[in-house]
Amino acid sequence: MPDLKLGKLPDRTPVKITFIAPPDLNKALQAYAALYRETYGEAESVPELIPYMLQSFLEADRGFAKARKELPEGEGAGVAKTAAQKRLAPVRASLTTGKED
Repeated sequence: MPDLKLGKLPDRTPVKITFIAPPDLNKALQAYAALYRETYGEAESVPELIPYMLQSFLEADRGFAKARKELPEGEGAGVAKTAAQKRLAPVRASLTTGKED
Protein backbone atom coordinates (compact mmCIF):
# COMPACT_ATOMS: atom_id res chain seq x y z
CA MET A 1 0.00 0.00 0.00
CA PRO A 2 1.45 3.43 -0.92
CA ASP A 3 2.36 5.89 1.83
CA LEU A 4 0.15 8.93 1.06
CA LYS A 5 0.48 12.29 2.79
CA LEU A 6 -3.30 12.57 2.92
CA GLY A 7 -4.83 10.12 5.34
CA LYS A 8 -8.17 8.42 4.81
CA LEU A 9 -10.97 10.97 4.87
CA PRO A 10 -13.37 10.81 7.82
CA ASP A 11 -16.97 9.71 7.46
CA ARG A 12 -18.85 12.65 5.95
CA THR A 13 -22.29 11.05 5.81
CA PRO A 14 -24.78 13.54 7.26
CA VAL A 15 -26.72 12.33 10.28
CA LYS A 16 -30.29 13.47 10.80
CA ILE A 17 -31.06 14.43 14.38
CA THR A 18 -34.59 15.26 15.47
CA PHE A 19 -35.42 17.00 18.71
CA ILE A 20 -38.38 18.73 20.31
CA ALA A 21 -37.85 22.40 21.14
CA PRO A 22 -39.84 24.18 23.82
CA PRO A 23 -41.95 27.11 22.53
CA ASP A 24 -39.61 29.79 23.89
CA LEU A 25 -36.59 28.21 22.17
CA ASN A 26 -38.54 27.93 18.92
CA LYS A 27 -39.44 31.64 19.11
CA ALA A 28 -35.81 32.55 19.76
CA LEU A 29 -34.63 30.43 16.82
CA GLN A 30 -37.22 32.02 14.54
CA ALA A 31 -36.10 35.49 15.72
CA TYR A 32 -32.47 34.54 15.09
CA ALA A 33 -33.31 33.40 11.54
CA ALA A 34 -35.12 36.71 10.94
CA LEU A 35 -32.16 38.71 12.26
CA TYR A 36 -29.82 36.62 10.11
CA ARG A 37 -31.92 37.49 7.05
CA GLU A 38 -31.85 41.21 7.95
CA THR A 39 -28.11 41.14 8.59
CA TYR A 40 -26.95 39.18 5.55
CA GLY A 41 -29.82 39.73 3.09
CA GLU A 42 -30.32 35.99 2.64
CA ALA A 43 -33.03 33.88 4.23
CA GLU A 44 -31.92 30.64 5.90
CA SER A 45 -34.34 28.33 7.64
CA VAL A 46 -33.90 27.39 11.28
CA PRO A 47 -32.98 23.76 10.39
CA GLU A 48 -30.27 25.11 8.05
CA LEU A 49 -28.86 27.37 10.78
CA ILE A 50 -28.92 24.95 13.73
CA PRO A 51 -25.91 22.79 12.72
CA TYR A 52 -23.73 25.88 12.37
CA MET A 53 -25.01 27.30 15.65
CA LEU A 54 -24.17 24.06 17.44
CA GLN A 55 -20.76 23.84 15.79
CA SER A 56 -19.98 27.42 16.85
CA PHE A 57 -21.13 26.68 20.40
CA LEU A 58 -18.96 23.56 20.68
CA GLU A 59 -15.91 25.32 19.23
CA ALA A 60 -16.30 28.13 21.78
CA ASP A 61 -16.71 25.79 24.77
CA ARG A 62 -13.20 25.67 26.27
CA GLY A 63 -14.14 23.06 28.88
CA PHE A 64 -15.37 20.72 26.16
CA ALA A 65 -12.24 21.28 24.05
CA LYS A 66 -10.02 20.54 27.06
CA ALA A 67 -11.95 17.37 27.92
CA ARG A 68 -11.69 16.12 24.33
CA LYS A 69 -7.91 16.68 24.31
CA GLU A 70 -7.56 14.60 27.49
CA LEU A 71 -9.21 11.56 25.90
CA PRO A 72 -7.08 8.72 24.51
CA GLU A 73 -6.35 8.97 20.78
CA GLY A 74 -9.40 8.24 18.65
CA GLU A 75 -12.00 8.68 21.37
CA GLY A 76 -12.33 12.43 20.75
CA ALA A 77 -14.18 11.84 17.51
CA GLY A 78 -16.82 9.71 19.18
CA VAL A 79 -18.98 10.30 22.20
CA ALA A 80 -16.76 12.09 24.71
CA LYS A 81 -16.77 11.40 28.43
CA THR A 82 -16.50 14.94 29.65
CA ALA A 83 -15.31 15.92 33.09
CA ALA A 84 -18.95 16.52 34.04
CA GLN A 85 -19.91 12.99 32.99
CA LYS A 86 -17.07 11.59 35.09
CA ARG A 87 -18.20 13.63 38.10
CA LEU A 88 -21.78 12.37 37.64
CA ALA A 89 -20.81 8.70 37.53
CA PRO A 90 -21.12 8.22 41.31
CA VAL A 91 -24.50 9.98 41.25
CA ARG A 92 -25.73 7.69 38.49
CA ALA A 93 -24.48 4.67 40.42
CA SER A 94 -26.35 5.76 43.54
CA LEU A 95 -29.52 6.25 41.51
CA THR A 96 -29.37 2.72 40.13
CA THR A 97 -28.32 1.03 43.39
CA GLY A 98 -30.09 3.35 45.82
CA LYS A 99 -26.81 3.84 47.73
CA GLU A 100 -24.62 6.90 47.90
CA ASP A 101 -20.81 6.65 47.85
